[in-house]
Amino acid sequence: MSDTRIPTQKRSIEKRNKIIEKGFELMCEKGYYNVSTPDIAEAADVSTGIIYQYFNDKKEIFIEGVKNYSHTIMFPMHTIIETEKIKIDNIENIFKNMIEAYIKNHTISKRAHEELMAMSHLDDDIANIFKESEFELTNKFVQILKNNNIEIENPIEKIHIIIG
Repeated sequence: MSDTRIPTQKRSIEKRNKIIEKGFELMCEKGYYNVSTPDIAEAADVSTGIIYQYFNDKKEIFIEGVKNYSHTIMFPMHTIIETEKIKIDNIENIFKNMIEAYIKNHTISKRAHEELMAMSHLDDDIANIFKESEFELTNKFVQILKNNNIEIENPIEKIHIIIG
């Protein structure tokens, strides 16, 4: 984003966020390759030129949307891990809370989920966003096991499979 600007004023930040929100929704609904920048501009109720003030292309919009989506889905799990005093005797309750938080925050449509999964297989940047979130969560769980003196063989691999 070297030639695009990062807004600092409230109205500009809101406009940029609206472009991300509406563009991401549109690309998830219709498919990434079926949406153009003018389509995003229309959905966000801005001019195409405004979009190019904030983003180089629609991929940047999609990436920001994926980051927001990933953060929304994974954030409750990270928060639960960080706020709960995690001991082996309450781990079942923690997992229950995490599953409930995941379900509650997973409000995106089936079509959107399919589009995200397809794009994660087609684009390394998108895939890396999900991988980073999964590995961060995996490492937190492995640390929980260590803190509770639970030793298992290949903990990173096993936890990562569970999270997936």
